[in-house]
Amino acid sequence: MGDFGEWYRSIPLITRYWFTGATVIPLMGRFGLFSPYLMLLDFELFFYKFQLWRPITALFYYPVTPQTGFHWLLMCYFLYNYSKDTETSVYDGRPADYLFMLIFNWICCVIICFVSEIYFLLEPMVLSVLYVWCQFNKDRTVSFWFGMQFKAVYLPWVLVAFNMVLRGGGINELIGILVGHTYYFLAFQYALDYGGSVIIKTPQFLYNYLPNRVGGFAGFGSVPQSRTATNRGGATGGGGHNWGTGRELGGEQR
Repeated sequence: MGDFGEWYRSIPLITRYWFTGATVIPLMGRFGLFSPYLMLLDFELFFYKFQLWRPITALFYYPVTPQTGFHWLLMCYFLYNYSKDTETSVYDGRPADYLFMLIFNWICCVIICFVSEIYFLLEPMVLSVLYVWCQFNKDRTVSFWFGMQFKAVYLPWVLVAFNMVLRGGGINELIGILVGHTYYFLAFQYALDYGGSVIIKTPQFLYNYLPNRVGGFAGFGSVPQSRTATNRGGATGGGGHNWGTGRELGGEQR
């Protein structure tokens, strides 16, 4: 238990809470501790029955069944791997900025999923974070199944194709890509590539609760130094986690 506790405490704060909720709550539903129907995102129940918790529970809950269990594990893997690296590299020392990114992406996902009648937010939210990570690591080589290697910028689209072939899906991934690109464009790309001002900024009250730590990168809307730092050999995000027999799933090429 000591090793587990040490590993768990090593997860950065925001990723730790999200990862814990995304693993514990689906397992509780799987074991029948509550009705999964209470967790899903439902437009009519939210607006007409005032069941206001649903956008929050839909962020953490995923229906775990024999058919969906592997995909849930895959989402937990991506959440842990890419949220952790985004929080500790792109937003190193700036937890308020990272939390604001998640809140912005969550609001966008809620709106789109209400319109699209999608009941669970975990998958598009994870893909939105993964997309942002990929934008800051475009030229980094990642490995997929069966030894496939490609630049990180293509990883979200590979996941779309992967799910279209194996599950007949892909819409959740596309929503995540759309949301992630919206955030990246408004927070970074518009100012950097077009000379405009930063369109969205972290509210001050988040800094009051989660102040920047010494050594973090200041200046929301500027390219974090970690964008280049993560391309060095010492980077940890997206790599070092084997999936299956000797294959890294979405991991960094060593």
